Amino acid sequence: MLTQPLKYAYFPGCVAQGACKELYQSTQALTQALGIELIELKKAACCGSGTFKEDSQLLEDTVNARNIALAEELNLPLLTHCSTCQGVIGHVDERLKQAAQKDPRYVEKINGLLVAEGCSPYRGTSEVKHLLYALVTDYGLAEIQRRVTKTLQGLKCASFYGCYLLRAQSSMPYDDPIRPEAMENVFRTVGATPIYYRGRTQCCGWPLASYAMTESFKMAGTHITEAIAEGADCMVTPCPLCHLNLDSRQPEVEKVIGKKLGLPVLHLSQLIALSLGIAPKQLGLERHIISTKPVLEKLGIA
Repeated sequence: MLTQPLKYAYFPGCVAQGACKELYQSTQALTQALGIELIELKKAACCGSGTFKEDSQLLEDTVNARNIALAEELNLPLLTHCSTCQGVIGHVDERLKQAAQKDPRYVEKINGLLVAEGCSPYRGTSEVKHLLYALVTDYGLAEIQRRVTKTLQGLKCASFYGCYLLRAQSSMPYDDPIRPEAMENVFRTVGATPIYYRGRTQCCGWPLASYAMTESFKMAGTHITEAIAEGADCMVTPCPLCHLNLDSRQPEVEKVIGKKLGLPVLHLSQLIALSLGIAPKQLGLERHIISTKPVLEKLGIA
């Protein structure tokens, strides 16, 4: 059992507060049920989802140094439930820690910009951690299993990690970036069956969507098709941006690839919360574009 409650500085990201509000809702419901305290970083800015550096690396580093500094003010690790945010902010944190040793003037320049705007300087003292790894390493799978009230036995889940979560940072202490198992271990913990397929560690196609929409949809369609072929009842992702491309845009994906798909896509927080007996309405499952009713019916929840 946990000796003391977990507490994090929470960076929810943009998509979960806008286009996919159900993911913000479900993360709140899950962490409250587990007794995890989230102090939301209300003053945080968008991480840029990897686009800021296309114009300026300094811009990306400064914006996200500020985001990390907000967590440092609270003396807490920064928690995100988004693979993309984890990749971008975690990579900035990693790069600035290296720069502090090799090129301290660069970090001083960033801190000068922050202080000039009335912000706290970046110190490199707060860990940037995704919800998945906070649950697996800090909370513990055994503790989650102890709290399961509704086993998800019989549900076949296909993970979709999101490329930023696995490969944006050079150091990956919690999982294997090539052959990850953290999501699959969570599935087993709540009674579900992991489904393995080729695309589970690849890009969903979202980064292409702004300039190569057809290619983006083809990528998403390939992954969904492969998961269905392996017998998946649903796809589960720890990334709101992947969720947006795989769920919200699935009808458009179907048109591009000329094939009906209809595979429900859940965020990791929603899946775990269902196993804790949290009602689907509390998790925003009715907001999904692809109906989650087949999942709920299979679990005897509908």
